[in-house]
Amino acid sequence: MPVLPSQNIQRDVEWYQKYTGFEPVHAGDMYAVLKRENLYIHLQWHADNIMDPLLGGSVIKIFVDDIQPIFEELVERGTIRPEKLRKNTPWKTHELGFFDLNKNAIFVVQDA
Repeated sequence: MPVLPSQNIQRDVEWYQKYTGFEPVHAGDMYAVLKRENLYIHLQWHADNIMDPLLGGSVIKIFVDDIQPIFEELVERGTIRPEKLRKNTPWKTHELGFFDLNKNAIFVVQDA
């Protein structure tokens, strides 16, 4: 279960709802749990200072059986542009990626 850093939990919950379709299961001031089908993402507040750094974001990969409907939805939501889908990569995947508001990189990957 990925736990991603967040500077503003409420802002980021709204962003994930709008741009990725993840819905809140729990959303407090310091921590949120978001769900989409059987996938979960956790957000944890960080102050982004020397005592509690965001560290420039994290990277997660979400593996799926069929990337096409997710790709089409994310294009429709304005999360990504159509050219972001990379099919038949040299490492035998179809994949897309985007950044959230905290510079967390989120990749959706399908084995080719």
